[in-house]
Amino acid sequence: MMKMIMFLLFLMPLNFIFHFWLIQLFLFIFMFLVMMNLSMVNYFINISYLFGNDLLSFTLVLLSIWICVLMMMASEKIYKIEFFSKLFSFVILFLLLSLILTFSSMNLFIFYLFFEISLIPTLILIVGWGYQPERIQAGVYLLFYTLLASLPMLIVIFNYYNNNGSLDLYYMNFEYSNLIIYFCMIMVFLVKMPMYFIHLWLPKAHVEAPISGSMILAGIMLKLGGYGMLRIMNLFLSLGMKLNYMFISISLVGGFIVSLICLRQSDMKSLIAYSSVAHMGMVIGGLMTFNYWGFCGSLVLMLAHGLCSSGMFCLANISYERINSRSLYLNKGMINILPSLSLWWFLLSSSNMAAPPSFNLLGEIMLINSLVVYSKFTMVFIGLISFFSAAYSLFLYSYSQHGNIYTGIYSNFMCSMREYLLLFLHWIPLNFLILSSDLFSLWV
Repeated sequence: MMKMIMFLLFLMPLNFIFHFWLIQLFLFIFMFLVMMNLSMVNYFINISYLFGNDLLSFTLVLLSIWICVLMMMASEKIYKIEFFSKLFSFVILFLLLSLILTFSSMNLFIFYLFFEISLIPTLILIVGWGYQPERIQAGVYLLFYTLLASLPMLIVIFNYYNNNGSLDLYYMNFEYSNLIIYFCMIMVFLVKMPMYFIHLWLPKAHVEAPISGSMILAGIMLKLGGYGMLRIMNLFLSLGMKLNYMFISISLVGGFIVSLICLRQSDMKSLIAYSSVAHMGMVIGGLMTFNYWGFCGSLVLMLAHGLCSSGMFCLANISYERINSRSLYLNKGMINILPSLSLWWFLLSSSNMAAPPSFNLLGEIMLINSLVVYSKFTMVFIGLISFFSAAYSLFLYSYSQHGNIYTGIYSNFMCSMREYLLLFLHWIPLNFLILSSDLFSLWV
């Protein structure tokens, strides 16, 4: 029923959706109450099995719908151009449909098909509505990194069908022990997350993308990699126990290095994009430990990062629309002219560093448990990542909100109700879902 209501929202005329945002707020409150009420959640989860969804798929489908509607709310400038607004809405709806079908598919080939199809509307968003000429290069990076890594996976899918006779996700019991097949199968998911060493496409895509592109990249597209790994890792249990220490080491050391890179960024969007690499490094590490805490923690941190990082990009875009620059050297002293926006900067920055009571805190606690149980030597880099996560979050907040105001600024600094609502709808689920933490820690 909830899915039907959300689809009815998208079937409404665009002008009706955009101008009557109170209807959107009502529907968001309804969805939020559904997520917070455990008995109601269990009821909807039982219904969602008809769509091929367990709790893992169900939560990510909800996140996809949530982020896609917020993308429409965040893209006010595009809707001022009548022709492009219709094309933009079509691209977002096509993207949402491909994401729902990806998370709801029970067949490995169908999952692969829609996994790749979701790349097309994302590429159109970046190339069509990006800010600078370099968006073409960013689109090429995004396309070829993903395609070159995913074609070997298609060959492995055909090989698996030849050996097992079925591609149903719930009947995958044929286990591989071939090293080449293992790398071919998981490489596309590691690129998508992305893992350190194969992460260079992400900062480029984020910096050149419009606000809607950055929101969907941070909110959903990175989660496709984690979802895929959770689904197919049971094919490589014995092999993974021998080899996964390599990926855990790369992810944790890479997360530490990327955290240092964040401290040297002058572009706000670039800093937030690199912080996503550090957070996804923790998720990869938790997944590769093959234990219960790692799987639960990876789901929680993926959901939390999807909301938090999307909200941070919205804040960076609001500042960009007023200053016409994303440079931290020009976005200084904003607390003097937009104190209410500084509150949202503080709330989302504190969530980004996993301060209580954010959902990020629950995810990081679970992942730290899984990694420390796996090996006590991981504690060194976990501590460094946690410390520098707080360091670059505070650096972003203090550098943009405090200091002398750039004297060349002349703009309208009033924030609209739409922008406050946009930030509110990112922050509320991010900090209240922790009240339903037992639902997310008992899903296996």
